[in-house]
Amino acid sequence: MGTKTVDEAKAASGVEATNDEEKAEVTKADEATEAEATDEAEEATEVTEEAAPKGPSGIGQGAGAVVSAALGFVSLSGSWLGTVAGARQQLIGQLRTSSQASVAKQIKAVYGDAWHATALWGGLFALAALIVGVVVLARPAFGVPGKPQAAWIKSVAWGGVALGVIGLFLAVLKYTDILLGLPSAS
Repeated sequence: MGTKTVDEAKAASGVEATNDEEKAEVTKADEATEAEATDEAEEATEVTEEAAPKGPSGIGQGAGAVVSAALGFVSLSGSWLGTVAGARQQLIGQLRTSSQASVAKQIKAVYGDAWHATALWGGLFALAALIVGVVVLARPAFGVPGKPQAAWIKSVAWGGVALGVIGLFLAVLKYTDILLGLPSAS
């Protein structure tokens, strides 16, 4: 980094030293250059370590927020599990109801119980979305102080909570037959 002597210039240009004194000077110059390079590398590493964020990266919180939103969507749109449970309940209703039973009893056993099973599974998915979303939103309170949660994580988690609340509300309305109740048999 300073000025080079003639001997250092010879060493840097690849000219071989001819006597022992010149060889010793070239060796000392190489050692000094290596020491300077090592010092610079250590300083760069220290700067990089200081600039690197410490603590959790937020990947788990982001994943939790996305899972919350997905569960909320499933609670509204229906799931394979809810469909299978509804079909199973419909089959059970058909098997347990005799052909001599009243029409109202047949409708309730075959269709009403299946509707309630579908509503129950939708409500469970909504409740899961609500819980996961609230946990993601509450997580920074128990994490590294001063480390803010990313805005997109908050937005997606709030979306999951909102979908969970709506899904839970609709599931309760379906299960209690307030929303799309069974038709009257009379």
